[in-house]
Amino acid sequence: MRVKVAFNKAKNRFEGFVDGKMVSRSRHESYVRDQIAKLGLQVELTTGAVNTHPKVDEFGINKRFEFVGQMVTMVAKKTIASAIITGQGGLGKTHTVLKSLKAQNLIDTTDLTEYEEGTRINSAKSFRIVKGYSTAKGLYRTLFEGNGQVLVFDDCDSVLKDPVALNLLKGALDSYGDRWINWNADMKDDDLPRSFKFTGSIVFISNMDLDRVDQAVKSRAMCVDLSMTQAQKIERMEVLINDAEFMPEFATSHKADAIAFIKTIGNSIENLSLRSLISTTKIRAEGGDWKELAKYVLTQGA
Repeated sequence: MRVKVAFNKAKNRFEGFVDGKMVSRSRHESYVRDQIAKLGLQVELTTGAVNTHPKVDEFGINKRFEFVGQMVTMVAKKTIASAIITGQGGLGKTHTVLKSLKAQNLIDTTDLTEYEEGTRINSAKSFRIVKGYSTAKGLYRTLFEGNGQVLVFDDCDSVLKDPVALNLLKGALDSYGDRWINWNADMKDDDLPRSFKFTGSIVFISNMDLDRVDQAVKSRAMCVDLSMTQAQKIERMEVLINDAEFMPEFATSHKADAIAFIKTIGNSIENLSLRSLISTTKIRAEGGDWKELAKYVLTQGA
């Protein structure tokens, strides 16, 4: 079985092939490789790889994570209506977003059971995380109930794909004047109005390729693409191990040892992510002959 990644100049995209059949296409080579890895295959050959997006490559991965922090801060302050953060899963997107929101003293109200009945919550100084699948009607309810807050849609890609949901988002993210959202279909829920003015803001965190996000939504938001090569993933890890909030219960030296080991077998790891670093750090902390177990977990047990 022959597996390769090639650059298509006509399409200006990288394409992944398995025995001559294209299985993935993206402007990012790393995304195509990850899609092939999900099939349990390894790329044997890369041809025609060129730097096709200098505007992305001009900014290193850690600088792009700084941009995430800046954009989320602007969302928290209601300076902008929304931000879209894309890139492969397990690389710290959610961690960075939540850290930035909390730095603005916003309160997490995702789990309302943590609050006593009757507690008044300042919606302008709070955020809520929305995960999983949502219908367009569910999105309408979420926007209404979370009005005034920062809503974080984390791996809730259904709202970025459904045509009705996209129309709702266009209204919620509009940059001009009042942002009215309307639901003109049959409404059986008496507690929901037919329309309301949305005053909140939204952060989308998605594993989708940025190219696949609806253009009308992208044009209303600030976007940052965190797709990474294998080397960039390790570069990001080297910064994270010095973050006091990242695995604070483990010694920095153990995290550094874990990264050093990952570097030695990096080419054998099909799905390198922060989870790889977390697992290896935990194994390192146990001591003893830890490298053999770590190698198995990273290369065979994934």
